[in-house]
Amino acid sequence: MIRVLDKLLLFLYSLAIGALSVIAFCAAFNWFPEDWLNNLVHNLYNGREEWLQITVITVSVVLFLISLRFFYVSLRRSNSSAPSIDQRTEFGDIRISLETVENLALKAAARQRGVKDLKARIRISESGIDISLRAIADGESSIPTLTEDIQRAVKSHVEEITGIPVATVSVFVANIIQTANFKSRVE
Repeated sequence: MIRVLDKLLLFLYSLAIGALSVIAFCAAFNWFPEDWLNNLVHNLYNGREEWLQITVITVSVVLFLISLRFFYVSLRRSNSSAPSIDQRTEFGDIRISLETVENLALKAAARQRGVKDLKARIRISESGIDISLRAIADGESSIPTLTEDIQRAVKSHVEEITGIPVATVSVFVANIIQTANFKSRVE
């Protein structure tokens, strides 16, 4: 949501700066009548046209606030790197991306018979990794047995490969695959 807001602010800021640049360019080439510019500045300073003062003040304040926001964004430390799990060993630091853990979980779950379609979501908790799997079963196997096998396989595979404790493995069986039953006709 913040990124969308920043993009909208950048668009508005660019539009306003572009308009001000065009106005300054036209004024520099004397494309505006001098009397009109003098009258505009005179009305602005004398307060004869209150709407003009309010408009200039409002636009200036908004542009200044947007400038401050962009200044803050430019100095803020970027968190654009992929989310990861960081470990420190005696030899140095290890970073394992959540995508890697997700792929390991999907690989282990896909090895189980009776699973047709899988999706995974990984979250980090204080007690370890929480893995949530969404599966579609073939409808031929017992769902409680299938899900326990998936949980056991995913937990042991991820812990063995990454060395990170897995706190929970949740399996959501979203559906079963409908197999088409064809009756043979004998004539």
